[in-house]
Amino acid sequence: MTDLATTEAPAGSIALADTDDSTARLHRNLFIALAALLVVAPFVAYPVFVMKVLCFALFAIAFNLLLGYGGLLSFGHAAYFGMASYVSAYTAKQWGLTPELAILLGTAVAALLGTGFGALAIRRQGIYFAMITLALAQMVYFFSLQTPRFTGGEDGIQAVPRGKFLGLFSLADDRALYWLVAAIFLCGVLMIYRIIHSPFGQVCKAIRDNEPRAISLGYRANRYKLMVFVLSATFAGLAGATKAIVFQLASLTDVYWTMSGEVVLMTLVGGLGTVFGPIVGAAVIVAMQNYLASLGSWVLVVQGVIFVACVLLFREGIVGVIAKWIRKPL
Repeated sequence: MTDLATTEAPAGSIALADTDDSTARLHRNLFIALAALLVVAPFVAYPVFVMKVLCFALFAIAFNLLLGYGGLLSFGHAAYFGMASYVSAYTAKQWGLTPELAILLGTAVAALLGTGFGALAIRRQGIYFAMITLALAQMVYFFSLQTPRFTGGEDGIQAVPRGKFLGLFSLADDRALYWLVAAIFLCGVLMIYRIIHSPFGQVCKAIRDNEPRAISLGYRANRYKLMVFVLSATFAGLAGATKAIVFQLASLTDVYWTMSGEVVLMTLVGGLGTVFGPIVGAAVIVAMQNYLASLGSWVLVVQGVIFVACVLLFREGIVGVIAKWIRKPL
């Protein structure tokens, strides 16, 4: 019996290691395919459309970090996305900052805003947490509406200069700007992937699945919740700041509550709790908005139908269903 036990335990460990290696290999191949797709994309599609998809995909991945891996549903992520957009646009236009500095400053402001809002919101759980985030986001919206000297009010900040990257390379051409946006997106995705698969990410998953048990093991749940909240807000701000440079515009749409709803929809359609799901979900929603624009307000009806269909037919989302079929996490 002793010999049998000693021979079977390593076999199980080897099987588990093989599974982990195969999953890591699959993810590595998917990242290589994603990088190759980013290289080809501007030559087969309109670069501005692709950049819009990348900005919203990064936004959705940031939101998924909070909801999918932290278990915290926020209805106010537009606050960080939109405020970073305003700061990036304002500093690029009024202060003449280079695009990379404007984006970094917008991201930093989103991180600070996320720290303050997160410290308040994590004091409650469930629907109360969601309502607090929505209320705080609405405060940001009304602030943006009532401070036209900074935000431009209902007109927004228009004609934002794209400037020169590092003061040397002009980003006036769409394809030149595309490579910067693609690099920001890919770096953002890789950083979030690393966070998810770090010991910190594993603790966040444990708190999501069973918070009382995680607390009993000695983990300070609120500290981890605040950290994942701030990280999510930071990456959401990075997406918003980049979007302002791409479209040369920051508007009230970026901070309105419907933007928070759109990112929830993107995440659920693509696959909640998956790495690549939000990318697919963002591509689907942005493509639908772009190609069904002739329908006017009916686009919202179509989005609603798709959302209901996803909830009823495949709750795991597009990528979640694929992951279930191949029996590997994506």
